[in-house]
Amino acid sequence: MSPLLMIALAFIILTIIGVPLFASVGLTTVLALYLIDIPYTLLAQTGYSSLTPFPLLTIPLFVLAGRLMEVGGMATRMIGIATSLVGAYRGSMGLVTVFACMLFAALSGSGPATTAAIGSVTVPAMKKDGYDVPFAASITASAGALGSLIPPSNLMIIYGLVSETSIPRLFLAGIVPGLIVTLLLMITTYIIARRRNYGGDGDPFSWGPFGKAAWDGKWSMGAPVLILGGIYGGAFTPTEAAGVAVFYALFVGVFIYRELTVRKLMEALRFTALLTGILILISPTLAFGQLTAFYDIPTAVQTGITSITDNRVLVLLLIGVFYIFIGTFMESLAQIVLFTAVFLPLATSLGVDPVMFGIFTVITCEIGFLTPPLGANLTVAARISGISIERISVAVLPFIGAYIIGLLILIIFPDITTFLPNWMYGASK
Repeated sequence: MSPLLMIALAFIILTIIGVPLFASVGLTTVLALYLIDIPYTLLAQTGYSSLTPFPLLTIPLFVLAGRLMEVGGMATRMIGIATSLVGAYRGSMGLVTVFACMLFAALSGSGPATTAAIGSVTVPAMKKDGYDVPFAASITASAGALGSLIPPSNLMIIYGLVSETSIPRLFLAGIVPGLIVTLLLMITTYIIARRRNYGGDGDPFSWGPFGKAAWDGKWSMGAPVLILGGIYGGAFTPTEAAGVAVFYALFVGVFIYRELTVRKLMEALRFTALLTGILILISPTLAFGQLTAFYDIPTAVQTGITSITDNRVLVLLLIGVFYIFIGTFMESLAQIVLFTAVFLPLATSLGVDPVMFGIFTVITCEIGFLTPPLGANLTVAARISGISIERISVAVLPFIGAYIIGLLILIIFPDITTFLPNWMYGASK
C-alpha cells in the first residue's frame, strides 16, 4: 500500500470513529512524517509559526466584542430597528431575524455567535407569534451564517492568512454577496411565511416609530460604522479595529445602556474562550497542509480536474460540491486551511481572482454551518429552540437552496466580489 493511501485511510478512519478533528489531523500528520522520514520537529515549528501571526488576535477580539454587544443590549436595539422596518409584512419576525442577523454580522465576525445573539431574542418571539418551531430555528441558523460572510469575518481572516490575500480586500468583497444572500434569505422566509400565514400583524412602516427605534439604537448602529469605517479609512488595521470594537462594546454596555454587569462580562469571556478554542486546529492542519506540497497534491489535483474540463464555471462547481460535502463533517477553519493550498492554484490558473475564491470558499463554509452532522449553526439554534437537530435539518433545506443560488450567482458573475476592492484599492496584481 502506498504511503499516500495509508495516510488518507488513517484520516478517514479516525474521523469516522469520532476522534476529535484536531487529534485526527495531528495523528495523521505524525503517521505521514514517519512514513516519509521527515523530522517530527515539523509539528513544533509549524505550531509555533501558525500561532504567531498578529492578525489571529482579531478572531477572539471580534467574538468577544460581538458577545459584549449582545449581552450589553445592542443586539436588542438592532432588532428594534429591524422590526420598525418590516413589522407589517408576512413573516415579519422571520424577516426581522434575517435583517437583524445581517446588522449584527457586521459586529461579530462569526456565524454561530450571530445565531446565538439574535436567535436568543427572536426565536421565543416567533414561537409567541405562532411560528412552527423548526421553521423559526432554521431561519435563525441560516441567517446567523451571514456572520461569516458580511465583514468582519473570522473565516476571511483565516483564508487571508493561509492564501496571503489582503484581509481588507476580502472584507470589502464580502459586502455585495452578503447583501445578495440576505435578500435571498428574506425572499425564502417571506414565501414560506405567506404560504403558512405567519406574521403580518405588526404596525405598517412609518417614519415616527422608525426614527424612535433608530435614535434608541444609534449607539448600536455606530459600531459597524466605527469598525468598518476605521479599517477602510486607514485609521486602524483589522486587528486594531477588533480591539476598538471591544472597548466600544464595553463603553456602551456599561455607561450608555447600563446593561453590562460583571456576571455578563464573565459569561462573555467564557463564551469567547469556548468559541475560539477551535483555533487549536490551526497547528496540525497547517502541518498536514505542508505535507500536501511534499506529495505535490495541488499539481495532481490541477492535472486531474483540467483533464476533465478547463471551463472556469464547471471547475468552480466541482470544487463547490466537494467543499459542501466536506463541510458536513469538517470544521470550516480546518477546511480552509487544508484545501485552500490544494484548490487555489487551480482556480488562479483559470483566471479566478484569489479574493473571489475566498468569498466562494466562505459561502460553501456557510452551507456547512447548516448541514448535519456537524452543522455549528444548527447546534446553536437547536439549543435556543429546544428541539432536535434532525427537525431543524429538514426545515433548513429551503434556506440552503438560497445559499446555493447565491453561490451560483457568484460563480457566474465573479465581478460582484471584486469591483469594490478594485475601486478602493486598485486592481489586484
